[in-house]
Amino acid sequence: MNRFAALFATLDGTTKTSAKVAALADYLRSAPGEDRVWAIALLSGKRPRRSVRSTELRAWAAEKAQVPLWLFEESYAMVGDLAETIALILPAGKAVDPPALASAMRELAALSGMDDDHRKAAILDAWDRLGPMERLVFNKLITGGFRVGVSRGLVTRALAEATGMDEGTLAHRLMGDWTPAATSFDHLIGDGDSRADTRPYPFALASGLEKTPEILGAPSLWTAEWKWDGIRGQLIHRDGLLALWSRGEELITDRFPEFAMLADFLPSGTALDGEVVVWDHEADLPMAFSALQRRIGRKSVTRRILAEAPARFIAYDLLETGGKDIRTAPLMERRARLQSLVAGLSPTLPLGISPALPFSNWEELDHLRRSARQFRAEGVMLKQVQSPYHNGRKRGEWWKWKLDPWSVDAVMIYAQAGHGRRANLFTDFTFALRDGESLVPFAKAYSGLTDAEFAEITRWVQKNTLERFGPVRRVTPELVFEIGFEGIQESPRHKSGIALRFPRMIRWRKDKPLSEIDTMENLRQLLARAQA
Repeated sequence: MNRFAALFATLDGTTKTSAKVAALADYLRSAPGEDRVWAIALLSGKRPRRSVRSTELRAWAAEKAQVPLWLFEESYAMVGDLAETIALILPAGKAVDPPALASAMRELAALSGMDDDHRKAAILDAWDRLGPMERLVFNKLITGGFRVGVSRGLVTRALAEATGMDEGTLAHRLMGDWTPAATSFDHLIGDGDSRADTRPYPFALASGLEKTPEILGAPSLWTAEWKWDGIRGQLIHRDGLLALWSRGEELITDRFPEFAMLADFLPSGTALDGEVVVWDHEADLPMAFSALQRRIGRKSVTRRILAEAPARFIAYDLLETGGKDIRTAPLMERRARLQSLVAGLSPTLPLGISPALPFSNWEELDHLRRSARQFRAEGVMLKQVQSPYHNGRKRGEWWKWKLDPWSVDAVMIYAQAGHGRRANLFTDFTFALRDGESLVPFAKAYSGLTDAEFAEITRWVQKNTLERFGPVRRVTPELVFEIGFEGIQESPRHKSGIALRFPRMIRWRKDKPLSEIDTMENLRQLLARAQA
């Protein structure tokens, strides 16, 4: 645990990529095999489930530190991170015989099977045995808040440097639903038994196009298609097994049972990249994302849901055919093979192909983009015709050119401090619109502004607080912001009756007074347009 904690401190203490890769590679060369597997898992996003409630940890830490719970809560509000607050407030422990990382993870896994008294005793014992940095990391693992500035790609690069293996090969082998508790280091990076192996490939990602596409050069070098509003996934058929993977590497095959029939029609050794959507057969278009949300998170799907929200896989790339990885082939070659594959299948199957959009100049494409909502899309995707299917995001070859977001001007009515490095700034806000003489809260947002703007708003909040509700402050309704969002739908769970998708602050409208904010009627009109 001490070696992993030292690695965490190094990674957290530098912004230099080269330094992070060097520290990771050194750890992956020298740490015990079990610890290496756990480090790869934790740093690439495979975090353990929380086995202790945060309320329990707060109470136990306050008791151990012999401070009243209210003082602990005030400290937490200032620090902004529960794991760090606990590490700072606890008295010094013995810091003797710290367990190895793999042993510490086994101890954490055992907590879920304990009663409250034994779980408390185990946590207190662990705190006593760990030094300050080890205790901080341990707390982050307990609370589920383990994050450090390292991407999966960086971990893969360091592992390639440590082992001398090809980075692309390692990226593929780290995909899938492997569990660190049941995987050895040699098996993880080795070939293993590839029969019946349905692991996905690393997903290729696009960058957002913020300017007009003229900067990309000649239109003939690019192909365009709709940017569908669904769940990105890879559909894999190998040796009689069909698997559907989400971009988050979650195996979601059982949630979409209508795809099972595709195992009888797709050749073995096929891997498709595409989008899972709910399909409106009458309109021959995807339904709104809200329809897909009925399927997300369900482990069992009723006949009624299957009938009302039938899923369809819209394929836009072919990654493997006949068991051969073709990701390095040019995009247009892969697309031609994909079209040939799908053309031979029945149109009644829950599988289609994302059509290429015809355009000869950028003005034509912009016109198509502006009509995206008519086709229930978010905008268009632009891909170089000669581009390979790369690992992760490679800026310059794939772009997403989204529609301008919906937006309204709203007033801030509540403010709450952020977490981590923004713990001393008010960054999380609740916004309201006018409804007659009343202000109705309709959205929360915490992104879109600069640190300087957040600092200025923080000073204003401190001077204009009307009431406090724990960490939340009710403020004078005065500051107006333009709130952007990607989607809008009815929601009986919200006071406004409306839910927004991905709300964010586009800009601080210092030029607008409270009297000029939008109304709930404006928002309902946007909802009607979206539903139409």
